[in-house]
Amino acid sequence: MMQDLAQLMVLLDAALRPLVMTFLRVGAVMALLPAFGEQSVPARLRLVIALAFTAVVAPAVMDRHTGDAVLLPALAEVLSGLLIGLSLRLLVLALQTAGAIAAQSASLSQLFATAGAEPQPAFGTLFTLGGLALAVQAGLHVRAAELMILSYDLLPAGRIPAASDVATWGTAQGARALSLALSLSAPFVIAAVLWNVALGVLNRAMPQLMVSFIGAPALSLGALVLLALVTPLLLPVWLAALHATLQNPFAP
Repeated sequence: MMQDLAQLMVLLDAALRPLVMTFLRVGAVMALLPAFGEQSVPARLRLVIALAFTAVVAPAVMDRHTGDAVLLPALAEVLSGLLIGLSLRLLVLALQTAGAIAAQSASLSQLFATAGAEPQPAFGTLFTLGGLALAVQAGLHVRAAELMILSYDLLPAGRIPAASDVATWGTAQGARALSLALSLSAPFVIAAVLWNVALGVLNRAMPQLMVSFIGAPALSLGALVLLALVTPLLLPVWLAALHATLQNPFAP
């Protein structure tokens, strides 16, 4: 009986170790994954979602986890998962940055700012919620599971990513996220610059007219109208960037 129990423990250890390693990578991704890893999602629900993704990913990668070591492979899996999740989280930060720039251009950054762990203007909240809704509707959960499975080809199990590669990748991803944020907010910045130039010309032509009492409300109203017009065009651009990142999160 003791021999049978020992064989059972060996089998359990052989099956449990790959599951735990897979959960470490999936859990790290879920901590930063858009929509599923938001702070507004309860921690218990995020844990359940991580377990569900582990159940989907583990059968496809069980044979990738070999060897008996635990500590270094576990650290490698967590780091790999954080890199994958960070590549997607930067896109959400790009949406929030674009909303902050747009709100600042419209002089609405403080008036409609939300309170919370990450205060942001209403423009940023609208962009973020709209983008996440589109991502989930487009099958983010399926694409995320596919990404986690294919990530073992780019980041082999148990291998810690090289620091130089991570630094190069992080710089490129940060620049790409900032470029995307500036592109999304460009219509609001251009409109605000043109409006302020027009007000400056009007003020020079009619010094007795208090253009600030006319220009500021008109700027805010125009920004809201522009928001309603361009948001349906901007969010698909962000969604295309998200799909590109899901296909290749470590593109140079």
